[in-house]
Amino acid sequence: MSQVNDFFNSFEQLADFCSKEEYKGYDPYDSLNSKLFQSIPLLSKSRIAKLAWTQFFKRAPMNLRPLVGVPKEFNPKALGLFLTSYCNLYEIDPQTHYLEKINFFGDKILDLQTKGWSGSCWGYNFDWQARAFFQPKYTPTVVATTFIACGLLDAFAITERKEFYAAARSACDFVLKDLYRTYDDKGDFSFSYSPLDKSVVFNASLLGARLLSRVYSISGEKELIEEAKKAVNFACGYQKENGAWSYGTLPFHHWIDNFHTGYNLECLSDYARYSGDHSFDSYMEKGFDYYINTFFTDEGISKYYNNSTFPVDIHAPTQLLITLDKLGQFDKHKEMAVKVMQWTIANMQSPKGYFYYQINKHFTSRIPYMRWAQAWMFLSFTVLFKKESSFYNKKHS
Repeated sequence: MSQVNDFFNSFEQLADFCSKEEYKGYDPYDSLNSKLFQSIPLLSKSRIAKLAWTQFFKRAPMNLRPLVGVPKEFNPKALGLFLTSYCNLYEIDPQTHYLEKINFFGDKILDLQTKGWSGSCWGYNFDWQARAFFQPKYTPTVVATTFIACGLLDAFAITERKEFYAAARSACDFVLKDLYRTYDDKGDFSFSYSPLDKSVVFNASLLGARLLSRVYSISGEKELIEEAKKAVNFACGYQKENGAWSYGTLPFHHWIDNFHTGYNLECLSDYARYSGDHSFDSYMEKGFDYYINTFFTDEGISKYYNNSTFPVDIHAPTQLLITLDKLGQFDKHKEMAVKVMQWTIANMQSPKGYFYYQINKHFTSRIPYMRWAQAWMFLSFTVLFKKESSFYNKKHS
């Protein structure tokens, strides 16, 4: 079978699965939605119990969620990724079907906004207990909000629906007014992950800067780009000599991983593209050299950490295509991109069309997470088709 058919058939199987599931699904972190867990006050009010419950279900090789009453639901960030994906497909092949999907996801996203903050914003559809913080259901985060708002801007460029742009512009007010800022001695700062924490997570802050710079390219508002530059400068100040970034500054955030590095790089690229300011390009170039030479094996396996292949997580190969596209590196590294996609399809796609969560040393987690796996893989395919149109089957209807 040719590469064209390999990739497109794989994509079609994934698209069919997502459509049949109505784009609802489980998430690695959604176990606190369990009706059983919520019915036991001693557990549901305990930080330790919530963290242990979340980690158990995240790490379990089998999907036990149906047994404890965790429902399949819409995840706003997943919808944002699907929205961008269908915008990509429409640009390749302007079908009415794709336009209908764009409007469907755009409308659903507008309906799922979290109310009560300074601007449009979105969070996840579950309580989330992490080591650094607890986030009640639908607590807005800069990560979810940026991916969703960028999806709305993609949709606005196609549909010219003003409400899509208005929500994306409004999201900048959330970033500027509701997120905590951690300052350095130069007056630069890092945006917090959410309004409820003070953590310094580099990819999260850079995503906020990415949104501000993209909206600036449309609105021309100086405040947006001035604040974005401060956040970019802060993050670049923490880049290691070899080009790497740790996940964050907390003692338990010092790991270096594949896809968050990719986030950092695409945010730096977007900042330069939308602002016209290329003063941080050297950080991006050093970071990309580290990324491309550290996280991928000759066989096409995407490593999770800088010093460990396992677990092989579906999020890592999906980010490669996006990073290469954003940084203008696809043509140079096309052979690697194709090899990584082929390995991922061969080893991580179910006969039912969906993609597995992780391959560990001793077991594989085949749980079909909608946000973490399916939405990201869907987006990665559409980026591949945009970059290499021969992989897109024009007979599709």
